[in-house]
Amino acid sequence: MKKAIFITGGASGIGRAIAQRFAEGGWFVGLGDVDADGMGKTEHLIGNGFTFAHTFDVRDRAAWDEALDAFSMACGGRIDVVANNAGIPLGGSLDHTSVEEIERCLDINLKGVLFGAQAALPYLKKSAPGSCLLNTASAAGIYGTAGASVYSATKFGVRAITESLDGEWAEHGIKVRSIMPGFIETPLIDKVPNSQSNEAIRDRVLAAGLEITPVADVGEAAWNAVHGDKLHTLVGKTAKRAAFAARWLPGQMRKQVRRGAGTMGGR
Repeated sequence: MKKAIFITGGASGIGRAIAQRFAEGGWFVGLGDVDADGMGKTEHLIGNGFTFAHTFDVRDRAAWDEALDAFSMACGGRIDVVANNAGIPLGGSLDHTSVEEIERCLDINLKGVLFGAQAALPYLKKSAPGSCLLNTASAAGIYGTAGASVYSATKFGVRAITESLDGEWAEHGIKVRSIMPGFIETPLIDKVPNSQSNEAIRDRVLAAGLEITPVADVGEAAWNAVHGDKLHTLVGKTAKRAAFAARWLPGQMRKQVRRGAGTMGGR
């Protein structure tokens, strides 16, 4: 029986890259997203017949159960990895961020991950030991990013969920891991950070002199995270520099964040 992975946010970007990498590794791939057309494109790119797509919103706890139950039936009853990848960007100063934007970011990026973990547990128990919950965090979860307080809060939360569940689920033989990308070449980077801005995230990143990492690197990092022993896997130079500075040069990191106010911190 093929190993099976279910990936949220599988219609594009990082989710698509993870799907392609695991399909190359011979896995049965399940996709979850609100974008049915995008998932269809991901399935077409994979093209091996061992894919499944389910349209749902990660903010809906009951929909999680329906999605994983349907995928379990499609792949023969075994789910080895659930990848909590769905997420949205949100940048700009806090006073320029609407209540609706704050709630949507918290609901998708944080509550969606908690709901996914809850729903995944029974399936990961069945395929343990060695099963894995893989969460997509961010370089913004390493050090709070000026101009992205809400987004950073959600990604610090994803990091905390990963660390908490790594301890909580050890008795079940379930691995819990995160990937922490910097700025990645995906459609999200061409969006504006909030409704009051007309400058794309890409423009801010390039103006700050930061690099944009190829999305395929994240797919490879996800593969390594699932198969390795590292709790958090950093992806891209921005994430690696941030982790080094936060640990060894905290004063310099603080100055840099103040100088770079307005630039989001990753993914």
